[in-house]
Amino acid sequence: MRFACLFIFNAGVLLLIGFLTPASVGFSALWAAVVMTVLVLFVKPLVHKWFTSLSAKSRPERTSAGEGLVQLLVVLAVAWVVWVLTVIFSGIRAPGWLWAYALPPIIIAIGWVVYAKIVDRFEAKAGEIYDSIDQKAARSASGSSAPSAATDAARAEANDGLTPEQRKMLDEL
Repeated sequence: MRFACLFIFNAGVLLLIGFLTPASVGFSALWAAVVMTVLVLFVKPLVHKWFTSLSAKSRPERTSAGEGLVQLLVVLAVAWVVWVLTVIFSGIRAPGWLWAYALPPIIIAIGWVVYAKIVDRFEAKAGEIYDSIDQKAARSASGSSAPSAATDAARAEANDGLTPEQRKMLDEL
């Protein structure tokens, strides 16, 4: 599911790049979206970790504003690597250096932020739906086979040495 959502989002970002920059995306947007999705899922974490470890050496010497700037540069560097590899492994043509290789990583980084916000909202909504269904199922299950007060009292008096989990399993049988 994550691959499909990311693929659709990447296809949109690539079409936007093709519209806003001199990069020629065209019909290769679908293949490029597959390549970019694989890169984002597997290569991006490795490259991000590598750039972060390189920047960590000078972290104690930076201010908080400097740290924010370094983190922004790391994200843009990772986006640039993803863009260059996408261009290499797909049919995208990127003529010129400045606009075809400098602007698309910025668009990709903005796309990652938007994608993260959208996915967070969907995951929160899915969690709410799951919790409400789970609560309804628990209520319906407890309503149909709930032991009576007399059963609870008899079980407490029996002192049969069973744990509460064992008693529950025995009741369900």
